[in-house]
Amino acid sequence: MRFSQKNNGIVYLVGAGPGDAGLITLRGVELLKRAEVVIYDGLVNQRLLEFVDSKAEVIYGGRFDRAHSLPQVELNALLVNRALEGKRVVRLKGGDSYIFGRGGEEAECLAEAGIPFEVVPGVSSIQAAAGCAGIPLTHRGFNSSFTVFSGHEPPFSPESKIDWALMAQIQGTLVVMMGLKNLREIAATLIRNGKSAATPAAVVSRGTLACQRSVSGTLANIADLADQARLEAPGIIIIGEVVRLREKLNWFENRLLFGQRIVVTQRLDLARPALARFTELGAEVLHIPATRWIMPPYHDRLDQLVRDAGAFDWVLFSNPNAVDFFFTRFMQTHGDVRALGSARLGAYGPQTGERMRCWSVRPAAVAADHKLPLIIEVITRCGNVNGLKFLLFRGGSSTENVPEALTALGATVEVAPGYVVEPDPDDASGDAARFVKSGADWIVFASALAIEHFHHRFNLPEMIRRFPGMRIAITTPDIQYALDNLGLKSDVVSQTNDWD
Repeated sequence: MRFSQKNNGIVYLVGAGPGDAGLITLRGVELLKRAEVVIYDGLVNQRLLEFVDSKAEVIYGGRFDRAHSLPQVELNALLVNRALEGKRVVRLKGGDSYIFGRGGEEAECLAEAGIPFEVVPGVSSIQAAAGCAGIPLTHRGFNSSFTVFSGHEPPFSPESKIDWALMAQIQGTLVVMMGLKNLREIAATLIRNGKSAATPAAVVSRGTLACQRSVSGTLANIADLADQARLEAPGIIIIGEVVRLREKLNWFENRLLFGQRIVVTQRLDLARPALARFTELGAEVLHIPATRWIMPPYHDRLDQLVRDAGAFDWVLFSNPNAVDFFFTRFMQTHGDVRALGSARLGAYGPQTGERMRCWSVRPAAVAADHKLPLIIEVITRCGNVNGLKFLLFRGGSSTENVPEALTALGATVEVAPGYVVEPDPDDASGDAARFVKSGADWIVFASALAIEHFHHRFNLPEMIRRFPGMRIAITTPDIQYALDNLGLKSDVVSQTNDWD
């Protein structure tokens, strides 16, 4: 069918994958970044919404959460109407749009309305959840086929379209989607139709996520095992000889931090290494930035310091944010970094030094860490500071003693606020709400200010009281005093600021 392109509106039916945000396709991520409207389902990992432009319209379409879901007819109308407005619309659906996802119905509606659309396949939980539970759906030693069907309707329901007698005779693997609530009836019906009660069976709940749980047994006892483990939907049921491989091949649930919930409190650009490493090791990671960095309020003295920075002997930066603030304003005024003249540039720590190189300038001194002795050492290594003029850009609430140390050595120091740090109240991902409701196993802090701001938002001692198994890790012993002020202790202290 050929579509009209009069208004350039188009709908992309994108499969978001089975739950793990890393299992979406590159095409799916590309379209999320370009979308003007995103309509997502309840089983979609909300971390994927971080790819969406802040100006885009984001709409929750529900489906898994029936209490807050939009009726299908309203969803269809929404897709058509936004496309008719000339918008690029992404319909983001869990798993694959065309596998038990009503994507076919939505595509039909778009075709009938003459709306151009594209289908972007997604990884289905059919194979993903099974694979993450250590169960290959096919194996030369057991079978060469698998059959997938819905268990949404109980076998005795007149609405059920499944030929249960046929299913009981199939020799390959059976995969039952959406059948957890009917597991007992499904198992009994298969046995009644001739399937051996000793046939291996497994249930995988919330597959591919850090909260995945699975049990295995036989058709005779799998319902009891699932009840005892209190497995919850969404889940898949796998029936067949390949289930015997689960004990040997269950790599996912044997990872070092599997089952641990870890709160990371740094902002996203600094937290990425930790988020990736903890996730790789199997943890459920809640990213709850404790602080946010914003531009300092405008005032004439600050602009004058930026404008006249070339008149100083040294310009020091405490943080990558200070670097960005300074050079953004400096380039607006001068248009060329060479206007800094002979001023030397210094950085607190390698990350700050690297950010300066992004602005095509080379720092004369980069401290190995934010510790005062290291900062003073790299500066004095460049020569005597007596009589020199320093301009220091740092956070508005910083308390490090670099100005005092340089003044004691005979230098003149002017301090300017390079950024303002304040508590971050945002919870777009819903991680903060999950933390308040269920707590965590660990909270990781990388600065004293993060501890203070996190406490300001959540009342740390009260959270520890509510969840007494929750522990605290800090990336350097220098920030322990912030916990001491709250009457709390750290359970893990890194000496090297290394996430591993």
